[in-house]
Amino acid sequence: MIDFRYHLVSLISVFLALAVGIILGAGPLQGAIGETLTEQVDALRAERTDLRTELDATQSALDGDERYIEAVGTQLVTGSLDGTRVAVVQLGEVPQDVHDGVLNQLDTSGATVVAKTALTEAWTDPDQQSSRETLAEGLRANLGEIAPEADDPSATLGAALAVALTGNGGGPGRSSQATDLEDQLERFGLVEPGDDQTEAAEALVLLVGSAGQPQQTADGATEEADPGTEDVWVSVTRSAQEISGAAVLAGPTTEPGDIVQAVRDDEDIAAEVTTVSGIARLTGRINVPLAVAARLSGVVGQYGLEDDATAVLPPVVDAEADTDTNAE
Repeated sequence: MIDFRYHLVSLISVFLALAVGIILGAGPLQGAIGETLTEQVDALRAERTDLRTELDATQSALDGDERYIEAVGTQLVTGSLDGTRVAVVQLGEVPQDVHDGVLNQLDTSGATVVAKTALTEAWTDPDQQSSRETLAEGLRANLGEIAPEADDPSATLGAALAVALTGNGGGPGRSSQATDLEDQLERFGLVEPGDDQTEAAEALVLLVGSAGQPQQTADGATEEADPGTEDVWVSVTRSAQEISGAAVLAGPTTEPGDIVQAVRDDEDIAAEVTTVSGIARLTGRINVPLAVAARLSGVVGQYGLEDDATAVLPPVVDAEADTDTNAE
């Protein structure tokens, strides 16, 4: 049994240890500890100053590179799509700054944006699968010989969308078939109503977000993207290329689950569809009109900074020479 003397000895030991610590801290160790701490603080301050200087220099270099890229890009892009009729299609949610940045580059290129179309979540909502299948079955008769061979509702709806935008008439005017298909897509809630399209597009720019990443809901929560979304947008992209003959898929990333990466991973689709990655930055946005011009001239490519890209920059096409060739 522990008695009072045990507690007394323990208390005395604690006070002795405290006293020794105070004596040593105020005496022999005071100078050494103080000097060590001072040296460490001075070293950290110097390191912070060096890092700040290095960061400022790096930021200044990046700003200079950005200005140079913008200047060079403007020279390359200007006139590259002069007079070309282009439709811009959002496949699901696309950041507003990315959308506007691509439109600015198309404007610089001289392209005429005849339609800005946004596809709704009805394309990928599992609860609306039956409605999509019913609509696709009805549209196959309208599309006739140009309907996709595969019995894939997304491919059929993608083909209907492409015909609605390009007119399928070979001229600037839109065919009655095009306007009828547009009305049906809007009626079923697959396309958000926008400004009336008066001219048929010659090329399609398909913009995608980061489909494989968690999405933000209206109440601020996050939810994983539906894995079926990738398959839907890939089918739409392939149909858009088959109908228009000049479709460019552009997105901000090439991460797993991303539509751009999915197209590049499929050799058959990549042989037909041009992709542009990195459009969250100026370099990627500059590539979009250049990629469209190259695709109109018959060149297919995967453009970006990734290892699986075929080139960093699309080939610069002489717009006047290309126009003369097409006229012949």
